[in-house]
Amino acid sequence: MKQAGCYDEKTNNGVVVMVEPNSQKQQMQHVIHRILDANLDRTREGLRIIEEWCRFGLNNPHFAGECKRLRQEIAQWHTAEIRAARDTAGDTGTDLTHPQEEQRANVSSLLQANFCRVQEALRVLEEYGKLYHPNMGKAFKLMRYQVYTLESNLMGYQRHQLLWRSRLYLVTAPVENLYHMVEAVLKGGLTLVQYREKNADDQVRLEQAQKLRQLCQNYGALFIVNDRVDLALAVDADGVHLGQNDMPIAVARQILGPQRVIGRSTTNAEEMQAAIAEGADYIGVGPVYETPTKVGKAAAGLEYVSYAAKNCSIPWFAIGGIDTSNINAVIDAGAPRVAVVRSLMQSEQPTLVTQYYLSQLNRVRPDN
Repeated sequence: MKQAGCYDEKTNNGVVVMVEPNSQKQQMQHVIHRILDANLDRTREGLRIIEEWCRFGLNNPHFAGECKRLRQEIAQWHTAEIRAARDTAGDTGTDLTHPQEEQRANVSSLLQANFCRVQEALRVLEEYGKLYHPNMGKAFKLMRYQVYTLESNLMGYQRHQLLWRSRLYLVTAPVENLYHMVEAVLKGGLTLVQYREKNADDQVRLEQAQKLRQLCQNYGALFIVNDRVDLALAVDADGVHLGQNDMPIAVARQILGPQRVIGRSTTNAEEMQAAIAEGADYIGVGPVYETPTKVGKAAAGLEYVSYAAKNCSIPWFAIGGIDTSNINAVIDAGAPRVAVVRSLMQSEQPTLVTQYYLSQLNRVRPDN
């Protein structure tokens, strides 16, 4: 007959032993301490990886300081009692891995992976912390939302920094070997791609945009969707490009949030100034020359390029009929950046042509 307050527990060899309730409580506390220890370590390690890029890669004291503040706050919860429960040798999870952990395509994917790591660990700390201390769950819930904000701000900052550094902008056109052409251009060093497809079904657009988004991510390039804010959201694009007849920038910003990139096509000084006032992150300036991409639209000419060089306060790209035969005339008119369609999408050697464009554009230092 069992004694009051005791319960049966079978050991690995099947022998039944009597365990006191107090002993069971201690075992549970030990397990909880191990869970907290592992996730406190995971959170602090992930934040340190992010902090190092903010400090040395971006030279940004604000982001680095926020990471450090979070690390220090988390460290206050990492008590000696929790640390004492650590059992690395007996942890069955130390050998668990998956292929994605073994490689990182670029800094953005590294940062994203570590933000995910930190957020997952914070959620674990929030839930199991409720079993350890009455205030721990609340503290880590607050920190989890602070990390969400940090991620949004930092990844948005990364996007805008890359936008400023980008000199050459590919706008895609429907071709049979779409992915091959885009990857060839990315191999040449291009860092900004816009997916433009006016006629395909939405299912086709979605599939193409997803694959192009992944390609751009693999090469550390920005991926922009033409016109379609919904498609940009669906594939987690870096932003959207809007024409003069598309939705207002303010509406797109409300949908996309402050961290994604929004561009606007402009053909004259009035449209340029309106786009800047509405909050565009960049503008297209053109068409510089007549182009079949914009049938029936008169060329804005090099005069508008020269005007933009003197008056545009945000990044801008000369666009429209630009190719290897006239790129230097556009640069001489003041363009620090250009966007192209046919000269890359129809090229027999897209990687080499990309490198040629970049070599010419790198002769000038953009002020905007």
